[in-house]
Amino acid sequence: MNAVTQHERRRWADIRNTKIQLLNQRGSARTLDLFAGCGGISLGFSKAGFDIKAGIEIDKHAAMTHALNFHSHLGEELQDKHGQSHDITQLEPEDLVKELQLGDEPAEVVDVIVGGPPCQAFSRVGRSKLREVYDHPEAYLTDPRSNLYLRYLDYVRAFQPLAIMMENVPDVLNFGGHNIAEEVCEALEDMGYIARYTLMNSVFFGVPEMRERMILIAYAEELDVEISFPEPTNWIELPRGYLGSRQVALQTIQPGCEAHHYVEAPEPTEDLPRAVTAMEALSDLPLIPDNHRCKLKKSPQRFNTLDPYPNGVELNAYARLMRNEWPNFSNDEPGIYDHLIRFLPRDYPIFARMQAGDQYPEAYRVALDMFEEALAEKRAAGEILLEGSEQYEALMKKIVPPYDPSKFPNKWRKMEPDQPARTLMAHLGKDSYSHIHYDSAQARTISIREAARLQSFPDGFKFAGSMNPAFKQIGNAVPPLMSFAVASTISETLGLG
Repeated sequence: MNAVTQHERRRWADIRNTKIQLLNQRGSARTLDLFAGCGGISLGFSKAGFDIKAGIEIDKHAAMTHALNFHSHLGEELQDKHGQSHDITQLEPEDLVKELQLGDEPAEVVDVIVGGPPCQAFSRVGRSKLREVYDHPEAYLTDPRSNLYLRYLDYVRAFQPLAIMMENVPDVLNFGGHNIAEEVCEALEDMGYIARYTLMNSVFFGVPEMRERMILIAYAEELDVEISFPEPTNWIELPRGYLGSRQVALQTIQPGCEAHHYVEAPEPTEDLPRAVTAMEALSDLPLIPDNHRCKLKKSPQRFNTLDPYPNGVELNAYARLMRNEWPNFSNDEPGIYDHLIRFLPRDYPIFARMQAGDQYPEAYRVALDMFEEALAEKRAAGEILLEGSEQYEALMKKIVPPYDPSKFPNKWRKMEPDQPARTLMAHLGKDSYSHIHYDSAQARTISIREAARLQSFPDGFKFAGSMNPAFKQIGNAVPPLMSFAVASTISETLGLG
């Protein structure tokens, strides 16, 4: 392989050795977040003591959120520059460094690179394509199927970090039978790193949400360290669906398959504290009953109305962390400003009758029962509603959702109060039926702040944009507590913790 010359290896080794010396003097690692989103990874690394220097994000609302939370101390002008959306395929590392006033040369300004290239960017890229990017630095521009993943590696090459953390969905281990994570490790080895990857579930690290992720960690060879992954802090028996998805992802890690960079993550044990439940995560937040403004009419989506925390609620450990024990993100307000829900008046009565764990087929049956009750009531009052008539169809439309339960079985789900939430998706930005509140007395989907709580964002973390962009940002994010667990392990390995 001619992509990396011996001269380059020696030059990079000199750069990284200098960084090691300066890191020991500085005591904190300067961190760049690629594909940063709203800042889930950044938030976890910040909590672990890392210095978040910049994030690159193409979504304008997410970029604004990242700047609002991590760069407001820089002054309005520079915060605005950090809050600009950037297309990483169009932004050269040198231009980023200059625009954000990070220093002189990319290789001098960053100690750690983190981030997760969007999963839709991955495709069946072969080893030859990976190597091509090193022979031709702009090769990523010619392959839109994989350019984001290759661009991540291009930034690593330019910034020469001491440590790397990459996150993505488990399917990157088996993308059409192709193991992307394995190839990333091979590419990093060519650049002078040791690299390993594993699968982790956020629920084992204090997050009240079951979310499986691939986590890759790499260190510069000059550090002469071994790679380890965080020990779980919580335990729960995962539903079969999560275990099945994991097995599909791990099909490329079977005996006889070349996957020598994969390691098993430390397993949780039943003697650990139970996983944080949805009720533990949300029960101290304001109620949204039938007379709440969000349920009375379709209101503006601006975050300008304070919903006070309820009085007399005993806070559990998770609620205390979310309210006022997260460094630099304590909520100084007596309540929250982003307690907004979708206006779904047709569905509130259905939500109220659903049982915990019910999904759309059960919800549809509930709606049909409600329709039959309404039909009987009107007929008892003397109205003539013949099946198929305009009045009959109008009444059904008013009560029964239009989706075929055989085609959309997982469209709705009512959370279980005594269990962690299922995975929050970016689709929250379009509807919230996947996370119906467990409290039948409130009969609604979750609010923005409740979604943030389930994803482990503290209440002092602010979101830019209106309701839909905020939901999308949360659904796309890496759970900050999961990121914190990884960051703490990296910090310890670097000798910072």
